[in-house]
Amino acid sequence: MNTHISEEAWAQYEEDGYLVLGKLLSDEDLTALQNRIDEIMLGKAKLNYDKLMMQLDSTTGKYNDAGTQSNGWKGETLAYRKIQNLEIDDLFLEYLERPIFREICTRVHGADTPIGCFRAMFMNKPAKQGTKLPWHQDAWTNLDRQPLITLWTALDPATKANGCVEVIPGSHKGGLVNPEHSSGFLTEEQAAELCTPDKTVFLELKPGEVALLHNWLIHSSDINQTEISRRAFSVCYMDGNTIASNGEKFTRLFE
Repeated sequence: MNTHISEEAWAQYEEDGYLVLGKLLSDEDLTALQNRIDEIMLGKAKLNYDKLMMQLDSTTGKYNDAGTQSNGWKGETLAYRKIQNLEIDDLFLEYLERPIFREICTRVHGADTPIGCFRAMFMNKPAKQGTKLPWHQDAWTNLDRQPLITLWTALDPATKANGCVEVIPGSHKGGLVNPEHSSGFLTEEQAAELCTPDKTVFLELKPGEVALLHNWLIHSSDINQTEISRRAFSVCYMDGNTIASNGEKFTRLFE
């Protein structure tokens, strides 16, 4: 398993806007995270569910048909689409604080910048289900500075058939395409122009493999057409000094 990123790899990341880091989870650690997220979905975890933002998946595959994003458990099911604020769970927190992630944050933000967690979330596409995620960049209008990187860990095989992340390599270098949108979503016209099939790369990953993504990399994902779920753990790291427009501050991980 990789514990260091070479200069050659960093150069590739800066050019493409993404970098597959390989397998960072042992089989034992992978199983532990898989079991933990299932316990959380089934309501069996000893956590304060009022602090978890939880969203049920859509049954139609349409983004606007997914459940309400709000704090609190929404029933015993493995069909959650999103569970956020997982830094409150000791097992997920231990993983997201690993030295290689600290190395990445130091490289991107500088050694003297404290690093915070904007969101630590589970993303799921249940078997024969899943919500189609439109083309977008990870950018938000309610922050005084933009988070720059996301570490995306596959907890199941992520394949083209079950809705792996799709990216447009190099698209991060053009800046924000639709800065007026509160969450960085492209308009239909922008997506049609910039996200053509000949430019699209499918980030297929094996369980335990991790991809580093620049937040301004244009990306999307499709529904799951298989009998295999597509579970993933996604962590967005940020400058720990970031403040939201409502005054909210964020959990600091690395000082």
